[in-house]
Amino acid sequence: MATDQDTRRKARSDYVYRRMTIATIALTLSISQATIGRWKKAAKASGDDWDMARSASIIAGEGIETVVSSVVEDFMIMAQSLLEQIKNDSLPMAEKVKHLVSLADAMTKMTAAAGKLAPKISELGVAQDVMRHLLDFVRQHFPHHAAVIQEIIEPFGERLSGLYTS
Repeated sequence: MATDQDTRRKARSDYVYRRMTIATIALTLSISQATIGRWKKAAKASGDDWDMARSASIIAGEGIETVVSSVVEDFMIMAQSLLEQIKNDSLPMAEKVKHLVSLADAMTKMTAAAGKLAPKISELGVAQDVMRHLLDFVRQHFPHHAAVIQEIIEPFGERLSGLYTS
């Protein structure tokens, strides 16, 4: 029978590595969404930010360039849409200038935030990628040790998340 700690680890793993929603995890593990929310909040308070770990996992799988490119592309599409609205709207010029200043400010802040966050997320992503390669290596060359390595890697992943996101 699974312990509360096992269920919590499974929930974290499903959220971070399988990108499942909290609602789906709650359904598959037969626990409430509120419980998972509490676990996630408690983990963050102790240095294990599930969302940061999830982002790092995505980056490890797809590469930081792909993720950053996607975010920048989405932002630029929204910015372009806003510019079109400003051009075509019958707002007074002072209001248009106010919107343009806000857009420029948002672009500056987004760029600064991405620069500050990316190194931490990237380091955690590399660490997670190394762990994944280690597990694959053990499964291929030492299959009789795979279960033990898996048992160690999951809680160690939580520790790494705390080290790289604090």
